[in-house]
Amino acid sequence: MFYVGCCGFPTARSKYYAMFNVVELQETFYNPPDIERLRSLRLEAPEDFIFTMKCWQAITHPLDSPTWKKSKFIPDQSLRDSYGFLRPTKEVFKAWELVVEGVKVLKAKVVVIQTPPSFNYSDTNFRNTIDFFSTVDTNEFVIGWEPRGDWLEKPDKIAEVVSRFKSVIHVVDILKHEPVIVKDVNYFRLHGLNGEVNYKYKYTDDDLRRLCTLAKKFKCRETYILFNNVYMLQDAQRFKKICSHNP
Repeated sequence: MFYVGCCGFPTARSKYYAMFNVVELQETFYNPPDIERLRSLRLEAPEDFIFTMKCWQAITHPLDSPTWKKSKFIPDQSLRDSYGFLRPTKEVFKAWELVVEGVKVLKAKVVVIQTPPSFNYSDTNFRNTIDFFSTVDTNEFVIGWEPRGDWLEKPDKIAEVVSRFKSVIHVVDILKHEPVIVKDVNYFRLHGLNGEVNYKYKYTDDDLRRLCTLAKKFKCRETYILFNNVYMLQDAQRFKKICSHNP
């Protein structure tokens, strides 16, 4: 089953629900999950509509990350060594409890944990990653890990992490990288071509045909394809049309 949509709502939600069967919420990255807001979204969406959500940055991004500038809630700077980088701290695990509460209210199928490029591979970061996923591994939802930085040059280390946990999958931009391990669920985030991230890129029809071919190569129970570029609304619509005619 393919679930195609966008990272965030690029149009009115009522229109979006009629166009797509999934959305990846971005607001849950910048601030702690707003439980009443998530409950409202779940109630207004069609019953069979799928939500996924991006994990709160308190878990992945240290307090000196520029992404915190968009947050309404910024922890005290005295705790700057307690947040981000999947650190095994009470602050990180408390943040995760808030994420899980949001997941349950939203009935989200996947939580995307995107670690920043500054979270490069090291013995400490590898150990923290293993310890974190050991603690949060669950049967209730899928945890999609999108490593960046020089982890991308060490697919064997990504595979070593993902292979240990039943709920953890490798999130990739399939037009650039393949998942190191394929499980029952694939999750692809499309960030534009001609660079690791190029939000202003508009996908060509040939790009979208190639995307369809690559996505169908894996015989998974569920495949999520989320566009994350300026033209995501138009590109996602075109992809659905092109892929429906590409058996």
